[in-house]
Amino acid sequence: MSDIHRLPALDRRTFMVATASATGPVLATGCAAGAQVAEGSSRLPIEVTVNGMPRQLQVEARASLLDVLRDRLQLTGTKKGCDHGQCGACTVHVDDRRVASCLTLAVKCHGRQVRTIEGLPPRGGALHVMQQAFIDHDALQCGYCTPGQIMAAVACVREGHAGTDAEIREYMSGNLCRCGAYVAILEAVRDGAQRMKEAGHA
Repeated sequence: MSDIHRLPALDRRTFMVATASATGPVLATGCAAGAQVAEGSSRLPIEVTVNGMPRQLQVEARASLLDVLRDRLQLTGTKKGCDHGQCGACTVHVDDRRVASCLTLAVKCHGRQVRTIEGLPPRGGALHVMQQAFIDHDALQCGYCTPGQIMAAVACVREGHAGTDAEIREYMSGNLCRCGAYVAILEAVRDGAQRMKEAGHA
């Protein structure tokens, strides 16, 4: 069990970007914050590139990246599950590193690249090879956790942690499937890793 899962719920918020967990590397506390808060204001101006598109936003200082993506940018493919960093449904990539977006402050993404499940497929309409692998192996049931599973799976491969079934299980363990589709998910990640390698995306 990772350190973050040993903490009480309230402490997880302060721990949110300080270390790596079973869901993979999270955003470090030292990343650039947005401009200073104007006196008497709780909003911060930030500039962030989301799925390749530059965005200029005014966000609450305490707003999570998850809420900004879903409520402000209408990118609802990223799901809100536990909202405590324990289920992985909200997994996105920040500067090509996977993070739990419910535990990542939006202001910490100032000047950074954010990619959600909507931005994963290459241009032209084709699915990303990992998305196709999940379909081909029927690695989903209700589908609620699937966007986070796929984002974590792509990161797992890029991090070099998809060499064995045991390694895949370990580095995907922070992404929960309440339907229990783990056998098919493992098959999909294994196959997707090979497809990413062949496509030069690993």
